[in-house]
Amino acid sequence: MDTQHPTPISAPAPAVTPTRAPRRRRRPLRIIGFSLVGLIGLGALTLGGTATYDAIATASERDDIRPYGQLVAVPGGRVNVAVTGSGPSTVVLLPGFGTASPVIDFAPLVDRLQDTHRVVVVEPLGYGLSDGTERPRTSANIVAEVHQALSELGIDRYVLAGHSVAGIYALEYVHAHPDEVQAFVGIDSSVPTQPGIDEAVGSGLFRFVKATGLLRVLTALAGDAYADLPYTAAQKEQMVLLSHRNSMTSTYLDEYEHLGANFRHARGLSFPADLPVRLFVVADDPDVPGWERLHREQAATVTDGQVVMLDGEHYLHHTHAAEIAAGIDAVADADAG
Repeated sequence: MDTQHPTPISAPAPAVTPTRAPRRRRRPLRIIGFSLVGLIGLGALTLGGTATYDAIATASERDDIRPYGQLVAVPGGRVNVAVTGSGPSTVVLLPGFGTASPVIDFAPLVDRLQDTHRVVVVEPLGYGLSDGTERPRTSANIVAEVHQALSELGIDRYVLAGHSVAGIYALEYVHAHPDEVQAFVGIDSSVPTQPGIDEAVGSGLFRFVKATGLLRVLTALAGDAYADLPYTAAQKEQMVLLSHRNSMTSTYLDEYEHLGANFRHARGLSFPADLPVRLFVVADDPDVPGWERLHREQAATVTDGQVVMLDGEHYLHHTHAAEIAAGIDAVADADAG
């Protein structure tokens, strides 16, 4: 309601009651107006309180975040990389969009791989313990930063495995560095032609939720997102702390805003025909029409492409680490042989 221009109430009053009628008629508007102002004021105070609490809590939580991995300088900041295990082959893991702590998130899969492989988890800028950045989150920039981090560590031959949107970045990656990637393993990985990318919610809502502190409230109301999953209490705590730190930051939102352009760019790319590709895909995904078909079409573009359908949810490595590890073993051993 526009309380500044209340047209019906401001019309001339009947002549028989020139003084009283306007007062009687304006009073409900005043009550409504005062109520609206009160509600808006209460809402502002509430949001101001949640924003203040979020800022204080985030600052106090910094000392509770436990370090892991090593920071490697790349254009735009420092990328955190965790290297574990040993073996004749190397596996590089890249996270899905917005994963708060890729190193901890991939722990169930790393546990399955580290006895027979050197496993490298890269946390791109804006993820985990890596720095934020002002560099645009284009596929080209993200790939260049990841590659620079690996090069600084002397890692130049590996199976590249990625979850979700890492499937888009992987296309750019193998195009730029075909001699280094011995195989690609997708974990419910994105494909360039999947529907819905151009219908994403605008980032303005996310900025509002972050700025007002409502994100912390919503996260608390959602409960334990890792219930019944193979994580320790300490790991769960760290993922929550890093989610508070990393979610909806300027780096996060810049990547979100680049998703449409990054997907469109990837439509002009494909995996090399001689690159082994293994795609682990959620069976009967109701959220994306043609999800299985899209992956089978992608696998058919290479000579050695396979699709493995698994019952579960998008983060398949939480519940199907054994099957994914076996698929990685197969392509890694084939290259070593």
